Amino acid sequence: MSRLRIGIDVGGTSTDAAVVDGAGQVVATHKAATTPDVLEGIRTALAAVLRPFAPGDVEQVMLGTTHPVNAIIGRSGLARVGIMRIAAPATLSIEPLAGWPKDLAAIVSGPREIIRGGHEFDGTEIVPLDEDAVSAFARACRNRVDAIAITGATSPSNPDHEIRAAQIVRDVLGPDTPVTLGHEVGGLGLLERENSATLNAALTFIGRGVVAALEAALLHHNLDADIYLTQNDGTLLSAVEANLRPILTIGSGPTNSMRGAAFLTGLTDAVVMDVGGTSTDAGLLVDGFPRTSAMAVEIGGVRTNYRVPDLISIGMGGGTIVRPGADPLVGPDSVGYRLHEEALMFGGDTLTLSDVSVLAGRATFGDPTRAEGTNPALVRRALAWVDERVQQLAERIKAARAELPLIAVGGGAHLIPGIIPGISEVVRHEHAAVANAIGAAIAEASGSVDRMFQYDKSSRQACLAAAKELATEAAIRAGADPALVRVTTVDEIPMSYMPGNCARLVVRAAGPLAHPPLNPPER
Repeated sequence: MSRLRIGIDVGGTSTDAAVVDGAGQVVATHKAATTPDVLEGIRTALAAVLRPFAPGDVEQVMLGTTHPVNAIIGRSGLARVGIMRIAAPATLSIEPLAGWPKDLAAIVSGPREIIRGGHEFDGTEIVPLDEDAVSAFARACRNRVDAIAITGATSPSNPDHEIRAAQIVRDVLGPDTPVTLGHEVGGLGLLERENSATLNAALTFIGRGVVAALEAALLHHNLDADIYLTQNDGTLLSAVEANLRPILTIGSGPTNSMRGAAFLTGLTDAVVMDVGGTSTDAGLLVDGFPRTSAMAVEIGGVRTNYRVPDLISIGMGGGTIVRPGADPLVGPDSVGYRLHEEALMFGGDTLTLSDVSVLAGRATFGDPTRAEGTNPALVRRALAWVDERVQQLAERIKAARAELPLIAVGGGAHLIPGIIPGISEVVRHEHAAVANAIGAAIAEASGSVDRMFQYDKSSRQACLAAAKELATEAAIRAGADPALVRVTTVDEIPMSYMPGNCARLVVRAAGPLAHPPLNPPER
């Protein structure tokens, strides 16, 4: 056996692993409680799924991790960043890090500077780049920062000033200086793109640490496999890309679950509910991919413009605590990864929704006799609470009143009732509990373009074709098989306030990894 892919997803409650063979069959799975030492949990998950296979059979390992977003939320392990905006004098009234939480800004911020330069929406230069100011900024950052973030006005349309500024910074500070460019991590909005670039630079040590730890885990198991991390749109970043752009991996967990749900069931349009130990995420599959949120995304209190799944999350999971006589009766706190120690049916003394589910006959695990003393009326009330919230989630996430199927995944999927108003059917799969790891294992390479186009200069059809070609080329550069890459989304946003019959085109293309890899990840 060869050409195996291993997907690993680290959540707050469980660390899941799955092995998928070259024919797309799931051949091994493993679910275990997330350990306080998360990386030890990854090593354990690898050991569990590798037992039937030879190390040489494994071709690729894909990891979905919460490390980057946890570092931002927890304010831990972050680098100090020198921040330069190329957009003076038009943006001098708004300082970099405007709107950031004060504690996070104090940890991250090094020297900040706004200099002359930047481009118009059509890519033409506004004013020449002030190279002397770039050099002065770099000198001010020497021995004071760990990384640099550079963001230019409308750089997705023309990144020349960002690229030139990065060259100057590295000439002053050294060629190995970590530099994040705005056009590589964000969309058109200047301030949101600057925030994204700064957060990415702040995660310099986190990104390197995750990749290094995964490489060490593979070495421990004698695996010579290509390493990828899943990003927030359900596609892949090579190890090199993840080192450079760790911010793109945020939010990958729910996306992995949704892609895994689509893969396991064959459904392309459905509601997906991913029930973990602490929370439930509801999303909508459209043509096999998660529907993207149209709202700005906040990470740790910072407004960004990442394209992430449109999700609704509530505090309901298998470890959610039920308190007789309390108000509220259920949650929102959870025993989390301590479920197998603290739940009644496992010998603990805490009544959880998993206990309720077992007592009601929705799940069959643990020792139900340990929870037999629970009041049946309490079980019914807790179960009614669950059913009401599941129905509300389904109604809120659907785009229309039409009935859709619902795919129940995650370790707490047993909580989802079999009949839900407005849902045509509830679909379950034998591997639903590790759908997140399976979603990571089957993830594809992708590429995208987010740019202004002027239809007057050619035609709408020509601009759409050009955007699709750019996205396809980007997907192929990321490792997608040229013969199988396809355009997955096209968003056309008329910009009526801009001259020249202008529209913003956001196009994404994706495809399975080429074999052999076109661009094997570097180590």
